[in-house]
Amino acid sequence: MALDVACQMDPIDRIDIRGDSTFALLLEAQHRGHRIFYYTPQSLTLDGCTLRARGETLHVADEVGAHYRTSDPRTLDLATRDVVLLRQDPPFDMAYITSTHLLERIHPRTLVVNDPAHVRNAPEKVWVLDFLDLMPPTLVTRSLDEVQAFRARHGDIILKPLYGNGGASVFRLKPGDTNLGSLVELFQTVFREPFMVQQYRPEVRRGDKRIILVDGEVAGAINRVPAADETRSNLHVGGTAARTELTAREREICARLGPELRRRGLIFTGIDVIGDYLTEINVTSPTGIRQVKAFGGNDIAAMIWDAIERRVAAGRRA
Repeated sequence: MALDVACQMDPIDRIDIRGDSTFALLLEAQHRGHRIFYYTPQSLTLDGCTLRARGETLHVADEVGAHYRTSDPRTLDLATRDVVLLRQDPPFDMAYITSTHLLERIHPRTLVVNDPAHVRNAPEKVWVLDFLDLMPPTLVTRSLDEVQAFRARHGDIILKPLYGNGGASVFRLKPGDTNLGSLVELFQTVFREPFMVQQYRPEVRRGDKRIILVDGEVAGAINRVPAADETRSNLHVGGTAARTELTAREREICARLGPELRRRGLIFTGIDVIGDYLTEINVTSPTGIRQVKAFGGNDIAAMIWDAIERRVAAGRRA
C-alpha cells in the first residue's frame, strides 16, 4: 500500500539523525514506497476550508551529513494526503496548539498521527495527572508558600516547567537549599502558567526508563542513566542509553494506559518511569525508537507504520 505522506516537522537540516525518531519514521516510509512531502509548521495556511502547506518532496538516506535531499517545491492541499505525521518538537506553546487546531480540520479523513485534538488535550505533564495514583507526590502551582509546604512534607524535590521538554529548566532542590525562593521567583517571572513540583526519586540514579507504546501496546524500552554530575537523564544533556527489560510494575502501568491511548488515537507514545512511578506521557513528538533498535529491540518504526497502514485501510473500507 503506497501512501501519500506529509510530514510536519522541524527543519530537517538541523536534526541529528543518529537518534531522531522522526528520521527513523521517514526512512521506513521511504522503504515501503510511500511518497513523502516535507514541510515546517510555519508554512501552514488555512484558506476557507482548505489547509495548505508550502513544502517539497523529500528523499532520505541514513548517512550523517548527507541525510536528505528535496525536490519539486510546491504548495499542497494537505487533504489530498493519506497521512500527516505531526512531528515537530515542543515547546508546547500557542504556535503548537494552533497547528493542532488547523490539522484537526482534515483529520480523520486524512489520518493525522498523533490525533491533533488529543495531542492538544494531552500535554506531557498535564494529562499524566489523570493517573496520580501511578505518580510520585506532585504539585502544580505558582505559589511559593505551596512549594515550601510541599518541600517540608517531602524533603528532596524537583521543580520543572509544566510545558517544558527535553529536561530544560529542571532543578533539584534538596532539603535546606536556600535557592528555593529565588528559583520560584524566576519561574514566576519566566513562565505565565503554573509549574510542576515533584518528590525527588533517588531511583533515577539507576535510570529513567522510556517505554514506547504503539497503538497502546508495549513496543520497547530503553533506560536513560544520568551522568554523575547531572540530575537529568535526557540523552541530549549527557544521559547514557542502556538496554533494559520491563518490570511487573512497569507492565502494570502500561496496561492501565494502553486502552486510553488507543481510544484517543495516540498511535506513537512514550512514557517515562522512574522506579515504580510514572512521571510523563509523551504524545507530541516521542523519541527513543532508534535507541531501542540499536540495543537489539524491536523495529518500532516498522511497527508504527504497520499501525498507520491498518488505520488507513480501515478508513478506506468505512
